[in-house]
Amino acid sequence: MLDSTTGRPERAAALRCEGITKAFQGVHAVNGASFDVPEGQITALIGPNGAGKTTVVNILSGAMRCDSGRAFIGTTEITNRPSHTIARLGLLRTFQLSRELGGLTVLENMLVAPADQAGESFVNLLLRPGLIERQEREHAERALALLDTYGLYDHRDTRARELSGGQKKLLEIARAVMASPTILLLDEPMAGVNPALIELIGGYIVDLKEHGVTVLMIEHNLNVVEKICDYVIVLAEGRTLATGRLSELRENTDVVKAYLGEVIDAGASH
Repeated sequence: MLDSTTGRPERAAALRCEGITKAFQGVHAVNGASFDVPEGQITALIGPNGAGKTTVVNILSGAMRCDSGRAFIGTTEITNRPSHTIARLGLLRTFQLSRELGGLTVLENMLVAPADQAGESFVNLLLRPGLIERQEREHAERALALLDTYGLYDHRDTRARELSGGQKKLLEIARAVMASPTILLLDEPMAGVNPALIELIGGYIVDLKEHGVTVLMIEHNLNVVEKICDYVIVLAEGRTLATGRLSELRENTDVVKAYLGEVIDAGASH
């Protein structure tokens, strides 16, 4: 929920940016972006091309270092920490262009997702084979259940490279969920998929929220944003331009000039 007077989230911040800056050869992709992502909500990160959205997600997930500023998961600072450390704190992400392990089967892609597997320990290999077998069985059962949920069960033995673009999107989300995130960053999960699949993915994202996962998603489809997102952050020229509900941002002149423009006018006419 948002505070009715300030338009800011009433919930505690699951994820926070404070003055994040990143430049490439002197050109700022992100230039002092600051925002909070409310816990247990779906937040959209929107803005024109080149606004710095993916760069921010790369920094938050540990895929890229920032030049200045700070980032936090709750009260734990994650600024410039490596991605595997951030993942162990519960933050995972997907990519605009899916990064499946193409030579592995769909099921195998799922089974590599959980962290700290017992079979990774040499001691366990020698002394606790039963523990490894039990955990592998549990992981396989959970992976198959998730593949069933995401409509990929019949493709469990298919090489991931052979999936359609939409199926790869589903696999990437399912694989992230397999790792039990508390925060999930989605980079344009609806890009390049058909309308029926957009509806399906939107339902999966809402379901994640209902199971307590905080979601931050880059999304250009404002119909999707309006339908499933609780809160919106607008970036422009690497800075946070505005935050709030999309219905409020439609009335923000700066936002309209920077990004929404004719899209808002078109949406208002329906």
